[in-house]
Amino acid sequence: MIQQQTSLKVADNSGAKIVKCIKILGGAKKKYAVLGDFIVVSVKKLRNKLKKNSKVKKKEICKALIIKTKKQTKIKTGYIKIFLTNSVILLNKQANPIATRILTSIPHLLKKKGLQKIINLSLGVV
Repeated sequence: MIQQQTSLKVADNSGAKIVKCIKILGGAKKKYAVLGDFIVVSVKKLRNKLKKNSKVKKKEICKALIIKTKKQTKIKTGYIKIFLTNSVILLNKQANPIATRILTSIPHLLKKKGLQKIINLSLGVV
């Protein structure tokens, strides 16, 4: 469960390393975001190698899609998925990924939501 002011890792090659959640999209009174939700983030830290030619700048505001949370999620088959980090993918205003590669595998839940562009860029589906 992600709420405002939560620090998140970026799992793509857009140039950002750490972002902070500003707003959760999907309702005025929504307090928590879960796996597969869209949020608004601010870039806090850039990767050292990509500072000069990164696609995002520090203090820039972007949309993001949550792909991993530390909170456990149950699946209908009875399994429980637990990830070690809170991770996001940065998106532009049209909800297309900024990056050209996603550096981790993504959960099967995103495949059900119909986010085919993101699935094609990832390493695989878990």
